[in-house]
Amino acid sequence: MGRPAAAAALLCQLGLSAAIQWLGLAESGAAWSEARQCRLVPGQLPLCRRHLELMPSVVRAARLAQAACQLAFADMRWNCSSVRRAPSLGPDLLRGTRESAFVYALAAAAVTHSIAQACSSGELPLCSCASVPSEVPGPDFRWGGCGDNLRYGLQLGAAFADSPVKSSKQGTQALRAVNLHNNAVGRQVLSDSLDTKCKCHGVSGSCSVKTCWKGLPNLDEIASDLKSKYLAAIRVTHRLIGPRKQLVPKEMDVRPVKETDLVYLTHSPDYCTPNLHLGSLGTQDRQCNKTSAGSDSCNLMCCGRGYNTYTEEVVERCHCKYHWCCYVVCKKCRRKVERYVCK
Repeated sequence: MGRPAAAAALLCQLGLSAAIQWLGLAESGAAWSEARQCRLVPGQLPLCRRHLELMPSVVRAARLAQAACQLAFADMRWNCSSVRRAPSLGPDLLRGTRESAFVYALAAAAVTHSIAQACSSGELPLCSCASVPSEVPGPDFRWGGCGDNLRYGLQLGAAFADSPVKSSKQGTQALRAVNLHNNAVGRQVLSDSLDTKCKCHGVSGSCSVKTCWKGLPNLDEIASDLKSKYLAAIRVTHRLIGPRKQLVPKEMDVRPVKETDLVYLTHSPDYCTPNLHLGSLGTQDRQCNKTSAGSDSCNLMCCGRGYNTYTEEVVERCHCKYHWCCYVVCKKCRRKVERYVCK
């Protein structure tokens, strides 16, 4: 594909980028007191105007999603640093890659997660705690507390994440289908993570009775689950099967796509060297682990180029003592550590 054709294809995909451009709100200082501020989320403009009260939750979701993505991929060549550039997104997140599959799923989960917890914390006027679970409580606990309102979070979270993809006239049908599929996977992983949380009651903390509710884990746990799905993601094509087009594996010997699989259209670069056309920032100057055999090892992270070693002095708390009652006093210790950085 020549440069003009490649540029046209990329511009065609930019319409779909609005679906995750809102991740750039992590740096937003908007007070969200007026509907005109909704211009910051052009892909979700109508929903923002109707539900302006949601936007602080969306900003929080953007911050948590960026942090969770970078934590999950800190030991990989692609370390999710490109989400920090939102709303300007690179080819790694525009071309239906394995990486964009992860970010779409995480973003969809994050906005649902944030709204569900905003309900239970009393931040939103149109929702409150989740309904009491239908399952019968055990003999040693009772339902109570304030559960995360996953139902409301899923309803508005899906509308927020999916509406730009569904309404876009740009991009291919295949890319729209892949992005919607990965959004749904993110919400499904979040839904499956809803768990029973309890608080003990009783004399002297005996926990003779527990009050329990349904709550969500922190977003880092969801990101970790999605990373496992990223590593097992399936490359697909959008093909007519019967009366409608479906996402099917590109390779014939791969099992059918499940609703819980992350899917992608385009192979990713190896991310070893900088290449703006592919969205690769390279791994030069990245820190590596000399003793690791995993993806953060100096051999893999540095792509065989070798690494430089330098010594750094760090200051740590040490010799800590507990004093009755009730504080801890520590000294400060200095020690030298070796760091390894890719050439």
